[in-house]
Amino acid sequence: AAGAFVPGPAGRRIGLLAGAALFIVTAAAVALARGGRYAELARGASRAGRGDFLQDRAVTVRAWRRGHRWWLLGAFVVAVASSFALPGAGGLVLAGAGAGLWAKAVRIGQRERRDDVLYWVRTDWAGNGSPVAKGVHGHRTTGPAAGDAAPGGARRRHR
Repeated sequence: AAGAFVPGPAGRRIGLLAGAALFIVTAAAVALARGGRYAELARGASRAGRGDFLQDRAVTVRAWRRGHRWWLLGAFVVAVASSFALPGAGGLVLAGAGAGLWAKAVRIGQRERRDDVLYWVRTDWAGNGSPVAKGVHGHRTTGPAAGDAAPGGARRRHR
């Protein structure tokens, strides 16, 4: 939002309209990226064994953020700097990426509810924190009744 207050050579209206278009494109691209890999790993998922060490989604996200923190900081700096050319556009691109990730999490949660399973990544396969990296050979499943999490990676609500 702060980028919308910076006057640029293109003007606020052009910057925000370009940002809105980029928001839609970025959200769609992020939401659809690697969708086939997620589906492939979900189809080939096997039941988690007693000796499997499963990695919680929060741990996966934390590891991914830790490994990519400089990229995230760089993206923020680029978004702020781009506000001087197209006000608000860079921030809307970052918001589009966040919306795309949210849509992807919703789609995974819907698949988990439909299949009545929770998908997990083995700790030794997770590597850089991506649940669909090349090192991930398959997902493991547990039932939602195990009480580990809710579908889509949400925290389980205790009643």
